[in-house]
Amino acid sequence: MTKTGKVLTAVGGLILLLLAAIIVFVMTFDWNRLKPTINEKVSAELQRPFAIRGNLGVDWARKGDEPGWRGWVPWPNIHAEDLLLGNPPDLVSDKTADDKTASTAFPAGEMVTLKRVDASIAPLALLAKEVWIPRIWLTQPDANLLRLADGKNNWTFNLANSPKEGKQSSSWSVNIDDIVFDRGEISLNDAILKADLHAVIDPLGKPLPFAEVTGTRTEKKGQTPADSAQSNTADYVFGWKIDGKYQGQPLTGSGKIGGMLSMSDASRPFPLQADLRSGTTRVAVVGTLTDPGNLAGLDLQLKFSGTSLDNLYPLIGVLLPATPPYNTDGRLVASLKQTDGAVYRYENFNGKIGDSDIRGNLTYTASQPRPKLTGNMASEKLRFADLAPLIGADSNQEKAKRGERNRQPANKVLPTEQFDTKSWGVMDADVTYAAKRIERDKSLPLNDLSTHVVLNNGELLLDPLRFGMAGGNLNATLRLNGNKDPMQGKVDLHARRLQLKALLPQVKEMRNSLGQLNGDASFTATGNSVAALLATSNGSLRLLLNQGLISRSLMELLGLNVGNYLVAKLFGDDQVKINCAVADIQLRNGLATPRLFVIDTENAIINITGNINFATERLDLSINPESKGLRILTLRSPLYVKGTFKQPDAGVKAGPLIARGAIAAVLGVALTPAAALLALISPSEAEENQCTPFLQKIKQKK
Repeated sequence: MTKTGKVLTAVGGLILLLLAAIIVFVMTFDWNRLKPTINEKVSAELQRPFAIRGNLGVDWARKGDEPGWRGWVPWPNIHAEDLLLGNPPDLVSDKTADDKTASTAFPAGEMVTLKRVDASIAPLALLAKEVWIPRIWLTQPDANLLRLADGKNNWTFNLANSPKEGKQSSSWSVNIDDIVFDRGEISLNDAILKADLHAVIDPLGKPLPFAEVTGTRTEKKGQTPADSAQSNTADYVFGWKIDGKYQGQPLTGSGKIGGMLSMSDASRPFPLQADLRSGTTRVAVVGTLTDPGNLAGLDLQLKFSGTSLDNLYPLIGVLLPATPPYNTDGRLVASLKQTDGAVYRYENFNGKIGDSDIRGNLTYTASQPRPKLTGNMASEKLRFADLAPLIGADSNQEKAKRGERNRQPANKVLPTEQFDTKSWGVMDADVTYAAKRIERDKSLPLNDLSTHVVLNNGELLLDPLRFGMAGGNLNATLRLNGNKDPMQGKVDLHARRLQLKALLPQVKEMRNSLGQLNGDASFTATGNSVAALLATSNGSLRLLLNQGLISRSLMELLGLNVGNYLVAKLFGDDQVKINCAVADIQLRNGLATPRLFVIDTENAIINITGNINFATERLDLSINPESKGLRILTLRSPLYVKGTFKQPDAGVKAGPLIARGAIAAVLGVALTPAAALLALISPSEAEENQCTPFLQKIKQKK
């Protein structure tokens, strides 16, 4: 061998010896000696306690699935046992456990614990400045997430050596292909959400395709964009269960989610399935998260049901009215990273509220200073009993079905239940609603409904609020200012062409009637209940009834015992036709006083005077009839109606009837009310309306 050969052989042998020494050193090195350094470095970087409290080791093994000579290169398999990550020190309470103020900061406990972590690193990738970890195994991970009322939390990390603006980041990269674990537990204690939840997450055993859970299949040929997104959706990997409290309400649920690594892939939808229950409310979703690492958006099929929609407010923060039991199914699409706040769209939903169907589209924007709900809803059939809670007309029986106690005083007729105006200020709304057909009791002649509801900073406006009623229509504008205490209200109402045969369908004698009812009402009021509003009302009410009838049987059908008595005293048992009935009533501080209240029948003219007090719920009315032509009335004295709304009392006054012709004289001073009432008669019906000549005669009397 030449001298050069001997030198090369010696150098090669030395290199092999050094490599062998390094391999022996690495494979026999006690990696636990590095734990203090690792714990210190990681704690300093994360700015919170970190510790590997158990064994730290490295095993070397070849990867049989690597091609060619790469399969001979051993891979380091790192394992660490009993790991701990603590809470940030600036948020940890230094108070004692029995100090009540200790709850204002995090306990000095563990945020995350792991029984064991295993990971393999590709050694050849290190030559390209890449830390490639095909898989990380986590054994029994346990996380405790905490957030205080001031927003401070333990899941936000402020890294000590995070890249500064303008500073070039490291040329090294870290790529993790998969993260798996056997069983994990997560606890959440959130003062802002009033949440105290505990979740258990378990692997499903094998991945479950997204389409198998949604019950759909897609074909590559002719796919829609939605189909394409679905086919690209990651598989379900984990199942989970949760229980505890959310917004102070009990909450339980279960579902499925995708794998940990699919959360970091912004281009691939992350699968989510959940079935949650809180009290009588149930929410079920299945769909995907967009860019789950940044919570960019949602695309879910959403079903929810419960005993009343207002129970959803603590759970989802959307203010909805009290209703009968409901269920609905639709698509929820959310854009969570909008400048003006997250936007949630509940699209093409269908469902039922009570026995009424409901469909439509709603958009909820989490804007400032208040979130806003917009959209449109419609019903083919609306059961009036399902609408009644929204307008304060539900019965005690319906309240009992919802588990509500009747708080109406026994001696009161007008509803005294308070409006919950405090909740009106938490959200704005702009929603339209229409019902094609109203299902109701035969005695309630409502046909359809349409309204536009606007809630703005605690002020509620319904404009219009329209009912199809008895062949005509009832149009109203309702304004309620919930910012005032007591609440301020204003109502403008117009009833036109209400057909008497449809208005009183249970009265056989009315079926051939051509008469109709028109009316206007306008008043303002203050109060936090219907009773309080009427007790303070100021305004006017005008009614005009053309070609009706009156009889004892009619009064009996309507349940008006006092009316039954009055008709019997005036007309006996006969049925009497009404040519015209007009009323112009003034409201002042809840006291209704007729300026003109006259009934023109075929036999007599009846004038009603006195007042109705809504504040005290008392009546004080006088009924003075004057016979036409031959005196057929046997009554020798005027009638009265006194007493309370609950127990009215009617009788005959002690004095004689007013002199013949006196009523005509009284009507002669009713020029202004008569002119106003004539405005209720449209020009097209003036000739056939018998109130036209009657009111014109009153106008002409001077």
